[in-house]
Amino acid sequence: MAQKRSFTVLTDASLITCIVEKGQADRIVAAAREAGATGATVFYARGSGVRERLGLLGVAVEVEKEIINIVVSSEQADYIFEKMYLAGQLDTPGKGFIYITPLEKCATFIPEGVIEKIKEQKAAGAQ
Repeated sequence: MAQKRSFTVLTDASLITCIVEKGQADRIVAAAREAGATGATVFYARGSGVRERLGLLGVAVEVEKEIINIVVSSEQADYIFEKMYLAGQLDTPGKGFIYITPLEKCATFIPEGVIEKIKEQKAAGAQ
């Protein structure tokens, strides 16, 4: 007999995506974790365009990139975003780009104790 499987869908999550020069992701991920992120996915990419041309504001832009994806609760998103921005020195021309995408829903394994805690917090907030 097949066992019934269930899962919990999260609807208050955001995806932070940060695109930076190769070799910069570790520092940014460390800052995000210190700020409360539980993990990150980093993958490598190559930018497109004319390499010989100068990037935004006349700064040479490297073609090889690291892309960081972090799923966080929507309430944490702004704080973690700011910490990642500062750690990546994204206020410097040519260093990278960061953005937040609201997620309609997402799912992964969530321990029962965490689910109960979330339910308690929502019940306390409703009062």
